[in-house]
Amino acid sequence: MDFPRASGILLHPTSLPGRFGIGDLGPAAFEFVDLLSKAGQTYWQTLPLGPTGWGDSPYSAYSAFAGNTLLISPERLVEDELLTKDDIANIADIPADRVDYGAVIDWKRAMLAKASERFEPNEQFASFRNQHSWWLDDYALFRAIERSLGSKPWYEWPDELKLRDPAALDSAREKLAAQIQAEKFAQFLFFSQWQALKEYGGKHGIKFIGDIPLYVALDSSDVWCNRDLFKLNDDGSPRVVAGVPPDYFSKTGQLWGNPIYDWDAMREDGFRWWMARFEFNLQMFDVVRLDHFIGFVRNWEVPGGDTHAADGEWHDVPGEDLFAVLKERFGDLPVIAEDLGAMTENVAALRDALGVPGMRIMQHGFNGDASNGDLPHHYHHRCVGYTGTHDNDTTAGWFKRAGKHERDYCKKYLHSKGRDIHWDMIRALLASVAGTAIVPMQDILGLDSDARMNLPATTGKNWQWRLKDGELSDDVLAHLQEMTQTYGRSKPQQPNS
Repeated sequence: MDFPRASGILLHPTSLPGRFGIGDLGPAAFEFVDLLSKAGQTYWQTLPLGPTGWGDSPYSAYSAFAGNTLLISPERLVEDELLTKDDIANIADIPADRVDYGAVIDWKRAMLAKASERFEPNEQFASFRNQHSWWLDDYALFRAIERSLGSKPWYEWPDELKLRDPAALDSAREKLAAQIQAEKFAQFLFFSQWQALKEYGGKHGIKFIGDIPLYVALDSSDVWCNRDLFKLNDDGSPRVVAGVPPDYFSKTGQLWGNPIYDWDAMREDGFRWWMARFEFNLQMFDVVRLDHFIGFVRNWEVPGGDTHAADGEWHDVPGEDLFAVLKERFGDLPVIAEDLGAMTENVAALRDALGVPGMRIMQHGFNGDASNGDLPHHYHHRCVGYTGTHDNDTTAGWFKRAGKHERDYCKKYLHSKGRDIHWDMIRALLASVAGTAIVPMQDILGLDSDARMNLPATTGKNWQWRLKDGELSDDVLAHLQEMTQTYGRSKPQQPNS
């Protein structure tokens, strides 16, 4: 698939400004669409939008299909007369400059409970429940049981619930009917607000790039409902878990802990689960980034119970078979392959056979080797160039902490004095021949490491950064718009022949 020459900004909705402790799908999101349009951008790239679990990571969600209800806008609920202005007035204990997930979860749950009590089921809600019943029924039951048992993961539930005994599930549905209905209502609100934002973006020429994490969390409705599709022990514990060997981000590798798919079982049923996942995401987004694309060719499988990733082994994955089925169903796939890490000829061959762009990260390029493929002079039309991603330090932070050799080579390459290194790097990226250029918002603003979104293989302050009101000034927007126009990215151009 061809991507016209264009550019965009990477910003997770949780990072939007606002007074409710977390960015959401309300007025600030619509204003951000306006700012993107004003600056001549084409894309808004987000991180995954699923309900976050352990560590607050959007890459560890309770469902591959459900939406993150923390993103529901209280102001939109006031407009819909489900809440009053007084209902959303008391937020004094929630910080505004970062996401305090514990405080936000408590406040938003109480807010959604009030909205649920006032909601009168209507045709739109009935239609939503019917359309999404194939995942929504199980997910709502999963979350209701989980909360009734003190938020224990499903593999610690009583055996009759853990193993999905039909009589036990029927009993739970009866006892938890109100909670199940509330979960479905919250999902209805999320998807209604997301669809309104996506339609607004479309009217203003903004396309959304979503994100499909390769793996799902062990404690998710997906695994609970599809145990036969994962390499699990009889008690629900994983026989093997996902990770990556040592790479740029971690010298000791990364142990993610996600269960590994039983690809043989998936192939036998025609990749039913993956078909549903792609169809769902292609409806939600204009373009989808496939996280850890390498995992569609081979998995780094670590024995369950290991505490580090070094003892893992590579195992082949039938990615060619999967994508043959997907292409037969959907045609050309509007996806971006996150082909970073331990690249092999087979990974590149699958990416190129699909005709989809891979990724290039400028921060990875300045090791002094002019043959480094992450340097802009090696880019080509069918790639997406980034200054950095959510897993990188900010450009200003990276430059400050890089070794002298890297900094000197970077300044020489960019013909820069280093004072505005973020703009010098953005200029080189936008000027490159990469079909698409994406810049994290933190780099547009030239922010230091305190604004970093995620430090891989760590927990703590990740996923908390937020944009401040007015921080994206008219001067910054004008500078970005000028660069975007200068390098021919301000409106779609005809693809290179």
